[in-house]
Amino acid sequence: MDEIFGLIEQEKQRQLDTLELIPSENYVSPAVMKALGSELNNKYSEGYPRKRYYGGNQFVDQLEEMAIEKAKKIFGAEHVNVQPYSGSPANAAVFFALLDIGAKFMGMELSQGGHLTHGSPVSFSGKFFTAVSYGVDRETEMLDYDAIRKLAVKEKPKMIISGFTAYPRKIDFEEFHKIAQEVDAISFADISHIAGLVAGGVHPSPFPFMDVVSTTTHKTLRGPRGAMILCKEGFAKAIDKAVFPLLQGGPHDHAIAAKAIAFEEALQPEFKEYQKQIVRNAKALADALMNNGFRLVSGGTDNHLMLIDLTKNNTTGKEAETLLDRAGITVNKNTIPYDTRKPLDPSGIRLGTPIVTTRGMKEQEMRQIAELIKNVIIDKKDPEKVRENVNGLCADFSAFAW
Repeated sequence: MDEIFGLIEQEKQRQLDTLELIPSENYVSPAVMKALGSELNNKYSEGYPRKRYYGGNQFVDQLEEMAIEKAKKIFGAEHVNVQPYSGSPANAAVFFALLDIGAKFMGMELSQGGHLTHGSPVSFSGKFFTAVSYGVDRETEMLDYDAIRKLAVKEKPKMIISGFTAYPRKIDFEEFHKIAQEVDAISFADISHIAGLVAGGVHPSPFPFMDVVSTTTHKTLRGPRGAMILCKEGFAKAIDKAVFPLLQGGPHDHAIAAKAIAFEEALQPEFKEYQKQIVRNAKALADALMNNGFRLVSGGTDNHLMLIDLTKNNTTGKEAETLLDRAGITVNKNTIPYDTRKPLDPSGIRLGTPIVTTRGMKEQEMRQIAELIKNVIIDKKDPEKVRENVNGLCADFSAFAW
C-alpha cells in the first residue's frame, strides 16, 4: 500500500513540476476532488432519479437532479443524461440509441482531427456502423463546408458528427445542422474538447441547432473524468435507454456529485474569465511558436489547442514528445492533416493551454513556454538544462490558481 501511495505522490509532484500542455487534460478544483473521494463511492443506484432498482437513494436522487439542472442551465439543453462513465461510452450510447446496426454516418477522419468513435475501423463506430469520413481542405487545413455538404448529398448518411479532438479552429454548428437537415440526417456534436469554451461563451454553441450533443466533463470544462449527453426532448427516451440498461449498469454517484460541483463552478463569472484567458493564452502561444520558427497547422488557433507541423524542423512528433518530456514539458505526438508518417511516429505534436491557464499563467508565460520549446526542438539544447528553467517557471504558479 505504501508503494501505491508513493507512486500517487510522485505523480502529484510530476504534475507540479512540469508544464502540462496536453489539451485534453486539466486540474480539477479541490471541491471536485473531495466529491470524487467521498462516501458516494460506496453507493449503488441503478436506474434514474425516483426510478431506482436499489433502496437508499434519496440523497443520490437529489444530487443527480442538481447535476442535470445545472447542465441544462449552462448549455440550454432540453434533456441531459449525466450518467455516462466517459466520452467513448457516451458516444456509443448515441450510436446505439439512434442508428440501426450497419447504418451509414459521417464523421471526421481520425488522422485529420476526428476521434476514434467518429468512424475509426478499430472502434465500435467503424465495426458496427458504416463510416464515411470527411477531412479538412488540403491547402487551408480548415473545414470546407461546401465539400462536406456535397459528400453528405452523395452518401445520404443517417447521422453527421461534428466536433473534433485536434482541430484548432471554430466550428460552425449551425451550418453542420443545416447540412444534416438537407439530407434528413441526425445532427450530432461531440464537444468534449471545447465544452468549457462553449460554457464560457468563447466558442459558438451547438445549441439550439444540434439534435444531440455529447461531451466529456473534464478537459476545458474542468470537472471529473466522465461524460454526459445533451439532446432535444424527442431523443431523450432513446438516449436514456441506451445509457442504462443497454450499455451501463449503476452510475458512479461520486463522479455525478463532482460533475454537479463542476457545473456550479462553470456558472460563476470567474469561469467565463478563465475560458477567455485559455483562448488568449492559446493565441499568444501560437503566435510565439510561429515567431520562433514553427509551422502551425491552419496558421494558428481559435480555441485552446494547436498542432505543430515538425516536418521542416527535421524531427518527428515521437522524438519531440520524448525530448520535451525530458525537459518537463508534456505534449502528445499527433498526426497532421494528410500526414505521410504513421500514427505512432507522426509529423506533429498537439498542445494546448487549459492546465497552464488553471495554474494562473498568462500571455507573458506563453511566450516563455514557446521559447523553451524552441530551445529543445530547434536549438537542440540539452533537455535537462532546459528543465531547470521549466522548474523555475512552474514554481511560481500553484496547481489550481483559479
